[in-house]
Amino acid sequence: MKLQQLKYICEVASHRLNVSATAEALFTSQPGISKQIRMLEDELGVRIFQRSGKHLVGVTTAGKEILNLAGRVLEQVQNIRRIADEHSDPGRGDLSIATTHTQARYALPPVIKAFRGRYPKVSLHMHQGTPVQISELASRGTVDFAIATEALELFENLVMMPCYRWNRSVLVPIGHPLATRRRLELKDIAQYPIVTYVFGFTGRSQLDRAFEGANLTPEVVFTATDADVIKTYVKLGLGVGIVASMAYDKRVDSELVALPAAHLFEASTTKIGCRRGTVMRGYMYEFIHLFAPHLDRDTVDRALRAGSQEELDRLFKNVNLPSY
Repeated sequence: MKLQQLKYICEVASHRLNVSATAEALFTSQPGISKQIRMLEDELGVRIFQRSGKHLVGVTTAGKEILNLAGRVLEQVQNIRRIADEHSDPGRGDLSIATTHTQARYALPPVIKAFRGRYPKVSLHMHQGTPVQISELASRGTVDFAIATEALELFENLVMMPCYRWNRSVLVPIGHPLATRRRLELKDIAQYPIVTYVFGFTGRSQLDRAFEGANLTPEVVFTATDADVIKTYVKLGLGVGIVASMAYDKRVDSELVALPAAHLFEASTTKIGCRRGTVMRGYMYEFIHLFAPHLDRDTVDRALRAGSQEELDRLFKNVNLPSY
């Protein structure tokens, strides 16, 4: 039994039994992966995957247990390497982050700049996606950290730590009838077509709940995952934009007027999550602290030791989070 074989079966499972996609992701050949899986199955004397002809179509009962243990083995191998690297060269390594466009574009640049200044030998890798994609990457251990507002709670093996709270602004072109309103109401916004985030993305659920609670059904005519795309179509007159307030820059977005809307929508909390059991390197603690100053090393360690989400909630119950 080889570690490479365990990696192959786990990767095949995470790629929905698509060996070709697995081979492409691992920069190797499809026949090579298939051969190693067969060799492992022959050695163990059981089938891990169900087959129809040459295609994998399912996971056997034994395979589910084997995949679970294989994942734990690979995780511990990664932890062993991290411990060794931390002692041999604490200032060198890799850090991978999965996040949304809003975080990558507006919240993270000063953090990345400060981090690079302190750890120039650490290579940073950023992956962008939907909250579910981001959480899956962290849950599988493909990335070190997931930073998002939605979906992190869907994965029980992630430790989620609150970083900051944020709310929304309504964006309209200069000269729009709403541009001079001192205090918006939901009914004012609902009179116009709306351009905002895709459902399940960047706090969209709070927006939907607010309109439902007021018995209003807004006409959402355009959705996107990218705040810059939303602003582009607001400028074109497609509708009224609702975006995270941090996404508006008066200098860059001079064609738009931002109207405060924090009184209309429940605030959202952005969290940073990592997989339970992760061995943290020194620079990983530092990155978290730069992004969320209240998350010092001791607090992060306590969060990682928490046995349940209820324990985590108690840990952060009285923390006064910064707001954006």
